[in-house]
Formats: sequence, C-alpha cells, structure tokens
Amino acid sequence: MNITTFLFLLMSFAVLTSTVTEAVKKFLEEQHIRYASNIVVLIIALILGCGGTILYYTGSGIPFTPLNIIYIPLMGIANWLGAMVGYDKVKQAIEQLH
Repeated sequence: MNITTFLFLLMSFAVLTSTVTEAVKKFLEEQHIRYASNIVVLIIALILGCGGTILYYTGSGIPFTPLNIIYIPLMGIANWLGAMVGYDKVKQAIEQLH
C-alpha cells in the first residue's frame, strides 16, 4: 500500500467513523444508556478501519502477506487516533481505559 492509498483510505474511514459515531451516540442517548464516548469511538474506528482495509485488500486483489496483515490493525489505530482529534481526547481515552 502506498502513502496516497493509505491517506485516501484513512480520510474515507475518518468521515465514515464520525458519521457512524454520531448515529450511535444519538441512539444511545435516546435509549438513556450511559456510555463513554471515547470508547464508542474506539470500537467504531477499529471496526471500520480494520474491516475497511480488509475489504480494500479483497476488492483490489492485494494478497494477505505478513506485512499487509500488520497494516490492518495499524489502519484501525490510525483511524481511531484521527477520530479522537487532539491530545486531550487521547489522554481522556487512556484514562477511561484504566
């Protein structure tokens, strides 16, 4: 995967993650369910980042080599960090995990 493809996928996943996160948060608020927004973003970002990368590999005929398999969770993490937007949000998420 080259840098252009990586950035395009990351941008696409970030937009999708933001949209899905807002929908999930709205649903949870309507159901009066308490949640940690950073954890919701983490779960959605990992699912969309990892799943989207797998779909891209499959659709493009890219083989699942060890290096490409390593890129899958890295894309999920990059998507999560991009969705967090800023140090304060990342710090808050780390504190919520403890």
